[in-house]
Amino acid sequence: MFNPFRYIADFLHLVSFLILILKIRKTRNCLGLSFRTQEIYLAVFCVRYIDLFMYFVSVYNTSMKLLYISSTVFIIYLMKFKKPYCLSYDSASDDFPHYKFIYTGAAVLALLVHTDLAPFELGWSYSIWLEALAIIPQLHMLQKIKDVENITSNYVGALGVYRFFYIVSWIYKYSLTGDVCWTSLLGGIVQTVLYADFLYYYIISLKSGKGLSLGV
Repeated sequence: MFNPFRYIADFLHLVSFLILILKIRKTRNCLGLSFRTQEIYLAVFCVRYIDLFMYFVSVYNTSMKLLYISSTVFIIYLMKFKKPYCLSYDSASDDFPHYKFIYTGAAVLALLVHTDLAPFELGWSYSIWLEALAIIPQLHMLQKIKDVENITSNYVGALGVYRFFYIVSWIYKYSLTGDVCWTSLLGGIVQTVLYADFLYYYIISLKSGKGLSLGV
C-alpha cells in the first residue's frame, strides 16, 4: 500500500540528519547538541534494524536503514572524536541521566504495552519507546542554554515534524485498512508531546524572524 505520509516522514528524518551534520561542519562546533541523544538514536536503529541482513524487503527499505545507521555513526564520530568539533562538546550541560530513565523507562513501557514477548517483537517495541524518549537529553540541554542556534532549532524542529507525519501516516493506514499498531501509535504520540513545547517556541521564532529562546 502506497502511503505518501510515510515517505514524507522518512524524508524529513533524513533532512534532520543533514541539518545536524551541516550545523557541526559549518559552525565547526557541536555546542548545544546532546551526545546522549545521538547515542540513544544509534541504539534505536541497531535494535530495530537487527534484521537488516536477515531478509530483504526492498531497495528503499534497506537503503533507509543503512542511511539512518551510518548518518548517526558519523554524527557521533564528529561529536566525540573529530577535532576541532569534539573539543566544543559541552558534557557539563549534557547531563540528563539517560541510563537510569531513558533505557530503563523504554524497557518498562515495552513490557507493559507490547503483548508479544518474542525476542524480535519485544526488541522492536523497545526501539519504538527508546526513540520516543531519545529527544529528552537534547531538550534538557536546550532548556539549560536557553538561546538556541537557528541550525540546531531547525534540526529539532525537523525531528518533531517527522514524528507528526508518522502519526498522520498511521491514521491514513487505519482509514484504509482498519489496522492499528498501538505500540507505534502511542510511542509516536508520546514523542510528539515531548516536542510540543519546543515546537511552540520554534514556530514563534520562525514567525518573528528572531533566534529561538526557550522558556521566555
